[in-house]
Amino acid sequence: MENQMQNENQNKGSFFQSTTAKMMMVGLLTLVLLIPLEFVKGLIVERSQRKKEVVDEVAQLWGKDVYFYGPIMSVPYKTYEEYDVTDPKTKTVTIQKKAVIEYAYFFPEKLNNKSNIKKNTTLKRGIYNNVVFSANMNFEGYFGKPNIEKLGINEADLLWDKATIIVKTTNLKSIKSDLNIKLNNQNLNFESKPEETETFYGTLETSQFDYKTLASNGKIDFNFVMQYNGSNSVKFIPVGKTTVINLDSDWESPSFEGTFAANDTTKTINKTGFHADWKILDINRSFSQQYAGKIPNLNEYSFGVKLIETVDEYQQNERASKYGFLVIGLTFLIFFLIQSISKIGIHIFQYSMIGLALIMFYTLLISITEHSSFALAYIIAGISVIIMISAYSISILKNKKFPVFIGLSLTALYTFIFVIIQLENYALLVGSIGLFLILGAVMYFSRKIDWGNN
Repeated sequence: MENQMQNENQNKGSFFQSTTAKMMMVGLLTLVLLIPLEFVKGLIVERSQRKKEVVDEVAQLWGKDVYFYGPIMSVPYKTYEEYDVTDPKTKTVTIQKKAVIEYAYFFPEKLNNKSNIKKNTTLKRGIYNNVVFSANMNFEGYFGKPNIEKLGINEADLLWDKATIIVKTTNLKSIKSDLNIKLNNQNLNFESKPEETETFYGTLETSQFDYKTLASNGKIDFNFVMQYNGSNSVKFIPVGKTTVINLDSDWESPSFEGTFAANDTTKTINKTGFHADWKILDINRSFSQQYAGKIPNLNEYSFGVKLIETVDEYQQNERASKYGFLVIGLTFLIFFLIQSISKIGIHIFQYSMIGLALIMFYTLLISITEHSSFALAYIIAGISVIIMISAYSISILKNKKFPVFIGLSLTALYTFIFVIIQLENYALLVGSIGLFLILGAVMYFSRKIDWGNN
């Protein structure tokens, strides 16, 4: 009986010392380490949200998206409403009319815009650099003879001497230029006008002018300049019968958006900035050149450019953390193969220390990134963790051959992940090829392990 119990204890001890049991424990530890890794991911999301709040706060003060809708010529006209008047003595009812002022709106025949958008990186709040821009926008074109026949308005009812020019735009508080427009040889000043409807546009309107006097040659040429502080995007509504937009900027990562695409033959994007042109004709969009009573909402026809950061530091940190499970798993696999091939014992506690060191890489990465570039932070955090694990491996493995191999393997792994993070279009392809090669290497080195005796 005593010999039987000793044999059972030996068998039990031999199982926990077997390769299978050690593999199970290392696999379980890998899953447990996903818990602190998730906390690190939560920290990245929290810091990213904090940056977004600061960026939104700065954008509110500096200037947000720039939308431009105009210029539009407004001409008041009279309409007549009939109403009944009853004589109190005779009780007879007569129909009378009263004049009501409405407005007719006319879009320009030609609208040209040349804009230069300059990136401003000096705006800093705390540890965050807020990337905003200043836009210098030059407009010119002309209004032709208004087509009042399409509106069904009697010309005698139009008050030509009370015409005005209207511009609808966002960021009124962030306009930095003098608000005036030149109509033929006459200069008029813009003044802000309260909106009667709920819209994100603000309205600028000139003082009144006499259209017939000013348009003696049949058209009114205009030109004016708008200078904005803004962020995120610049967009236009193509109100001209022919609308031509030319954008130049030192922003190296634009995203062209909206209903109309930029001209591919003239569009250029490089490290020094971009240039883009649009030419939109009235046949390219389905709205009229004149309206009576109300200016329509034409936001669905907007187009322009969104000025983006392709991958900011928190997005890069988040992408790096997604490979955390891969880094921990492959590092543990390297140690496990060394342990199995060399018969050197590695305690589960030592695996835990190695795993925690790997997780510390991500906390180092995000904290250093906030005070420098992502690339520099990645190098510092990577070197620190590789040196720590390699030095710890010397005491575990009792030689220098395996720690050198571990250090080189970790260097290759972190370099591989950094390359994937920097890539956009080829990240999946490079990642798939890299994992295939890693799997091939594991299969090659594991072929010497005698699994039958473990």
